[in-house]
Amino acid sequence: MTHTTVTPATTTTTTAPSGLRSLYLIRIAFSLVWVALVLATSASLVSKDRPTVIAAVLLVVYPLWDVIATLLERRMAATGATNRVSTINMAVGLATTAGMVIAVFSTVGTALLVFGIWALLSGAIQLVVAIRRRRTVGAQWPMVISGGQSVLAGAATAAMSASATSGLSTVAGYSAFGAFWFLVSVVALSVRRG
Repeated sequence: MTHTTVTPATTTTTTAPSGLRSLYLIRIAFSLVWVALVLATSASLVSKDRPTVIAAVLLVVYPLWDVIATLLERRMAATGATNRVSTINMAVGLATTAGMVIAVFSTVGTALLVFGIWALLSGAIQLVVAIRRRRTVGAQWPMVISGGQSVLAGAATAAMSASATSGLSTVAGYSAFGAFWFLVSVVALSVRRG
């Protein structure tokens, strides 16, 4: 992230990727715990099933956590266009959380449709943020790949949400890949800093 300090004589810009790396590590830990819980409690649920209470909580918490993580990341970021994009991302995440609260009272397929649309939209937003950050922070190529993958996975999840074989293991895989790309980003930021 870039923080700019303006003094009467000069303007100094410093890059603070350590905060971003720390947040990415927290996101990795959250995703891995979430994936483990989904696989341990809900992996057998398919689109026609009604979500269990545990599955419902996990499905509602995931986009809500993304909103919280985006808010934390926003506080580390410079002001400007990135904040407008993060505001959009948080609004999409909050709308998804609300939609998921409704969807989990229906079927897993309905929840997968909501999740897929959210993954597509949040992936597109991630692409925009990563492309804008590549000059100020650098080492954003993993986030570009992750955003593109999220767009494709979201579209596939939404398209296949009504299929009898679609299940919550699909979204566990999505989250696991997200954790992987956050880990690659941590390594890339560390190499760039070193």
